[in-house]
Amino acid sequence: MTSAFFYGTLMHPEILKRVIGNDGSHLQMCPALLLEYTRHQVKNEDYPGILPYSQSRAMFDHDLDSEEKSVRGSLVTGLSDEDVRLLDVFEGDQYTRESVSVYPLGPLANIRDIPPIEVKSLVPTTPHPIPTLSELANPVDAATYVWCIGSSELRAQLWTFEEFVKLNAWKWIGSSSTDNKDYDEVDRRRAMEGIIDARS
Repeated sequence: MTSAFFYGTLMHPEILKRVIGNDGSHLQMCPALLLEYTRHQVKNEDYPGILPYSQSRAMFDHDLDSEEKSVRGSLVTGLSDEDVRLLDVFEGDQYTRESVSVYPLGPLANIRDIPPIEVKSLVPTTPHPIPTLSELANPVDAATYVWCIGSSELRAQLWTFEEFVKLNAWKWIGSSSTDNKDYDEVDRRRAMEGIIDARS
């Protein structure tokens, strides 16, 4: 089983379940923190990418504070090999899956127990300040997807989950997601029942 840190669209449980093609009843989720990374909106897209702050510093005209150079996201545990395969397909060649250390910010809860109405509170509008390193829980190793095709494709502005939920999540869940091109490849792969062709 694999643990992963999600920081963008996949923080929304309904989107995660849509990608992996099951109800997520084997998964647990909690808020978590990734230090020394920044999260940016991908140009002309709804979703973000992250970069180590050592790489993204040049995108800013000032040094970022601890909140700005930290990424609040979700730690998800219990992902199966098939879940990860489909997540890799969904993320595509814009990202590489890398191992990072993240700090849980709360207890794990089963995804099926997170009511839809509480999705907006996964990252509160005014979250508590980041604890000092000594106050954080012990770090957990997790996989995450790091942007890999150059910072020129990212906006300098920092992406927020709250804004995504407010403005764009409707395109990704329910009947409105039927024509969402970002699901096309993962749906195709799942329909092939694991048989991967050599499409260029």
